[in-house]
Amino acid sequence: MQPFRIDIPEADLEDLRRRLAATRWPGPSPAPGWERGVPLDYLRELATYWREEFDWRAAEARLNTFPQFRVEFAGTPIHFLHVRSPEPDATPMIMTHGWPGSFVEFTELIGPLTDPRAHGGDPATAFHLVVPSLPGFGFSGPVADRGWSFHRVASAWAELMSRLGYERYLVQGADLGTWVGSVQAGLDSEHVAGLHLNFLITPPSPDPTDLAGLSRTELSRLGRLQRFAEDGLGYMQIQATRPQTLGYGLTDSPVGQLAWMVEKFMEWSDAEKRPEDAVDRDQLLTNATLYWLTRSGASSAHFYYDNAAHLPTAPTPPPPPPALPVPLGVSVFPSDPAQPIRRFARRVFPNIVQWSEHDRGGHFAAMEQPGPLLADLRSFAAAVRDRAPEPA
Repeated sequence: MQPFRIDIPEADLEDLRRRLAATRWPGPSPAPGWERGVPLDYLRELATYWREEFDWRAAEARLNTFPQFRVEFAGTPIHFLHVRSPEPDATPMIMTHGWPGSFVEFTELIGPLTDPRAHGGDPATAFHLVVPSLPGFGFSGPVADRGWSFHRVASAWAELMSRLGYERYLVQGADLGTWVGSVQAGLDSEHVAGLHLNFLITPPSPDPTDLAGLSRTELSRLGRLQRFAEDGLGYMQIQATRPQTLGYGLTDSPVGQLAWMVEKFMEWSDAEKRPEDAVDRDQLLTNATLYWLTRSGASSAHFYYDNAAHLPTAPTPPPPPPALPVPLGVSVFPSDPAQPIRRFARRVFPNIVQWSEHDRGGHFAAMEQPGPLLADLRSFAAAVRDRAPEPA
């Protein structure tokens, strides 16, 4: 393991500004608002802010306040944060991001999680945090070979926690991190004390009786999931089938990369008119700049290709995994495009020790609603320690 520090050459930032200034723009959409994608006026204004006002050096300095490392797995360097709590009895936890996120999305949580005493919290709720970047995302690259499946990543994460000396730990994930975390909980159940997710897809079985007795809220969630499957998975189809072709545009055009990502921050968050209604603009652009500077547009898309058989767009849906023995905690945010149904979740997670329903927030909970997610993680860790079973 080698210490790592972000130090982007100034020439790369100058190139970004030059490319933004030279953007070749399309005409406006014939439809209003976000109906056919990111509106021209909005993206032009955001790109101007990115070029003229966004301060990458300030973002870089803040990210460098967290201890960072790189370690090699099968020829691929993996970047991760390892932030140990000053509390010696803190609970170890590994947190895995998804797309179009990165380790950046957890930065507002790191201080309160690792040092609650300094943030007005109970020191007994402290965590030692490990926050890796998925292969091909950010500074986890370049990827040496293909085949970084969820199982392979989960195995690497389990080995990473072992190398760091953690014999018992919690796993947290959302988006792609849900798949990685769930696999990790299964293959390393001897060491995984519990799994917490703030994104979980729980479709009904083919048996029509599955729908009997569902509440109005649960039926609404199934309808939302159906709309997401019909109209919201185009990005996944492309990345899971033609990542290299897509990658040329994402690697050559920063505005193309920004549009590809910012659309999801609008569609999947608790935003009304623009993503910044839900996510801080500078944090959004820190995430986008990270993708641009590390050329992660193509390599992150290849991650979808390597896991295509396990995604919702697979021609033949994979069989449901066996029931996982570890305790599960779930945080449900109402603007997430896929919201779980508890009775269906029990099929894979029979030991649900926490289920939290929130009034605000969406897919990017760590960025949109860090306070409620923080509270959920603390209460989940306490529930795991107590091993409180779910009521029948």
